[in-house]
Amino acid sequence: MFSIPLRPRFDLARGGRWTSLAGGGREWLWSRPDPDRETAAPGADFVDVGGLEECLPTVRGLPDHGDVWSRPWDGSAADSSVRGEGFELRRTVAEEAGTVVASYRLSAEPGYPFVWAAHALLDLGEDARLIAPPATPARVFPEAAPMLGRPWPSGAPYLEGRWPAPLDLPLDRFGPRDGTAVGAVLRCGAVRVTDGPDTLSLRVEAPAGVPVSVALWRNLGGFPAHAPYRSIGVEPMLGAVFDLAEAGPGDAAVVPASGELTWRLVLAAERLGQG
Repeated sequence: MFSIPLRPRFDLARGGRWTSLAGGGREWLWSRPDPDRETAAPGADFVDVGGLEECLPTVRGLPDHGDVWSRPWDGSAADSSVRGEGFELRRTVAEEAGTVVASYRLSAEPGYPFVWAAHALLDLGEDARLIAPPATPARVFPEAAPMLGRPWPSGAPYLEGRWPAPLDLPLDRFGPRDGTAVGAVLRCGAVRVTDGPDTLSLRVEAPAGVPVSVALWRNLGGFPAHAPYRSIGVEPMLGAVFDLAEAGPGDAAVVPASGELTWRLVLAAERLGQG
């Protein structure tokens, strides 16, 4: 294996979205056109154009995919910020020997709870795999009910199992379109995605006591119902649920007494062969 330097690009005017994560002749981020993104305003329903979206203070729930994807950011690609309802988020991005490191600082009132996700939709083939530590606890969410062959327990926000096949669902392989869509949250801070000779590593680093996870959105043509498409989300996150409103004890990040919380997202790529 040899390292492949990565180079990101951003659209600050439209939510600070990562529009590209490329290296070695490969683009890792999947995208799709949708003119409604051009006019999206805070509080609007999410407009999925792919890339990597910054979702905060929630992913599902309200506001849909959070409060920052629909706001213009100030600054430059290397150092930008955005203000939302009750918080300010700053992101600085550096390249360290080809590895992309995004450092975040959230400023808000002490005790402010939130979920953050680097909502990365990846351009992956049908044989791609998600690799996480075996037996990692994984929460599976209700859209998986048709895949289980049994009713979903009434009122349960999620069910728990172990990676790579929580609830006997083999979620580590992405595969072709089959009409399913399922979300899961893996209770670990680092995963790898392999696709042919290429590997993308994604890791979130946070202070002790802050819950870190990796969300999976495995949409194989099951969403949205009126015009489904295939999209694969691998999303390092702070928190352990998609919807902040469903967070139990320890399921959300919380701003400490200092009024600031910092964390990092680290992205690196490798390729089989000789460099």
